[in-house]
Amino acid sequence: MIFRPRPEKLELVLLRYLNTRMVFSSSEALNFSNLEKGYKGELKSDVWLRGLTEEWLILNELLLEYNGSKFQIDTMIIAYELIYLLDIKYFEGDYAITDNKWYNPAGVLLKNPLHQLERCETLLKKLLHEIGYDLRIESYLIFNNSEFHLNTTSINPSIIFPTQLNRFLKKLNTRPVKLTKKYFQLAEQLNARHIVESPYKRLPPYTYEQLKKGISCPHDQTFFTDETLICTKCGCVEAAESAVLRSVKEFTLLFPDRMITVNAIHDWCGGLKSKKAIRRVLSKYFVLISKARASHYINS
Repeated sequence: MIFRPRPEKLELVLLRYLNTRMVFSSSEALNFSNLEKGYKGELKSDVWLRGLTEEWLILNELLLEYNGSKFQIDTMIIAYELIYLLDIKYFEGDYAITDNKWYNPAGVLLKNPLHQLERCETLLKKLLHEIGYDLRIESYLIFNNSEFHLNTTSINPSIIFPTQLNRFLKKLNTRPVKLTKKYFQLAEQLNARHIVESPYKRLPPYTYEQLKKGISCPHDQTFFTDETLICTKCGCVEAAESAVLRSVKEFTLLFPDRMITVNAIHDWCGGLKSKKAIRRVLSKYFVLISKARASHYINS
């Protein structure tokens, strides 16, 4: 069973908003692309794991800490007397391992993902021991992009290639044993230890003034050009209420310290919807805090 669903990555949400409203540098664009691909791979893995028996506990996207060292877990599966760590990689293209060094298709040296996985396993083992659990851990690199290939002269059982995914899942399903209360308690303890970090410090620097104003299409990066809210690129039509609410969400996430006012949202929407229309939406879904000139809206 899914004990901890995979949350939407706030950092990725914010980067999508910024990507629509500003121009990224080459390094910022690469980071954004890598995050998008990584998240796509994780979601694909979640679908694949639906084939796993309900007798197991699945925890997604955990950030834990042991003795001052933080470590990220893409997917953890708690089984009877055993924990599986899955590090999901959505790599694409021809990668290579030479003298235990990993290279991407462009020949650029990468951090060895096996070393990162070993570090994660070591820290988790110490954390489990600290909280009173002595369970065996098996760790795997899961490559789930069908366009991935790894040139290597050795076989590593910790690496699962796209063509091996179904066989690996069948292997897991051959040994399920109904879990007792202690395993659910472990899942609760680990979930409670999850660290929530602010993504804002990892974002490209930006200001309100530099970001493009307007209402963007929910399906692409095109901005609506008139109040009919018809996308000139994909042809989709969005209701005014939905568009304003999306814009408010963008505004509050990108600028959490700014107040929600009719004038602020009108400006953020590029004047595309009237202040009267914006006031109607805000009054319907938010609570007005009346303070003369400082009147603003908050979430209800």
